[in-house]
Amino acid sequence: MASSTTAAGRHFCFLLALLLLSATAHGQLSKTFYAASCPPLDQIVRDEVSRALFRDPPPLGGRRMGASLLRLFFHDCFVQGCDASVLLDVDVTKGILLSEKDAGPNANSLRGFEVVDAIKSQVEAACPGVVSCADILALATREAVVALNGTTWPLLLGRRDSRTANQSQANSDLPSPGSNLDTLIAAFARKGFTATELVALSGAHTVGLAHCVNVDQSQMQRCRVPTADGLMAALDDQTPERFDSAYYDKLGKRGLLRSDRVLTSRPDLDAQVRSYSASEAAFFADFASAMKKMSEVGVLTGANGEVRAYCRRIN
Repeated sequence: MASSTTAAGRHFCFLLALLLLSATAHGQLSKTFYAASCPPLDQIVRDEVSRALFRDPPPLGGRRMGASLLRLFFHDCFVQGCDASVLLDVDVTKGILLSEKDAGPNANSLRGFEVVDAIKSQVEAACPGVVSCADILALATREAVVALNGTTWPLLLGRRDSRTANQSQANSDLPSPGSNLDTLIAAFARKGFTATELVALSGAHTVGLAHCVNVDQSQMQRCRVPTADGLMAALDDQTPERFDSAYYDKLGKRGLLRSDRVLTSRPDLDAQVRSYSASEAAFFADFASAMKKMSEVGVLTGANGEVRAYCRRIN
């Protein structure tokens, strides 16, 4: 009994230490972190994201890049936290022997790196050595959702960039498009998210395309969007260029991916899906709350990490 009590005490102390560390990190973040050190930051991000999204005519055109930035941010935050580790290239001289870009869930599918590069280049010209790549990716993601007629969310700034990448964690922690509900819930729970937050965050699939190899067999007829990567399918075939709640309409039957369709297989989550289908405002409110939480997962602040001069390699 004494041994069990001691173990429980150690577990409690470990959780308390994690909470205090998280609180300390978040305490160093601020909405106005760059207000004095880089006043043009927001406008630079807004202009570059708009240029990336609206340079090509519909259908889809550049709008697909908005979904790509959102996915890039998600895949960054799920591995080591929101630290821009996903942006790093292999660089043996800097100790980056494996990149997260080359992990199974990311290889030949992540996009948006050049948008982050373009923003970083302009920011460095205006405010050298000040703004992290992690903050740039967070800002660009929010701007992309807003530009596609979606919602916004409070975004605290002051992240630092990691000096490491973790390909093995990318392979193990990023959920697959073929995941069942239990696997999805467990993957999100490991990052501190509830099942209801999983359903809200899955609404990111209201925009963007999916490779046909990932498409549920019942939806293969939707693989008719020609791209440089071959035929793809719109995740939301009703309003593929607009960030809205149409993704949730008849999701159990129309969901493009298995990981979409299974969200309706539990009664309480099915009710949540139906509530979002009926009320875009309800979806926007919950998505915004979950994205704010996502943006603060595992952030580095202060002396932890660095501000990279170039987002693809450490200083």
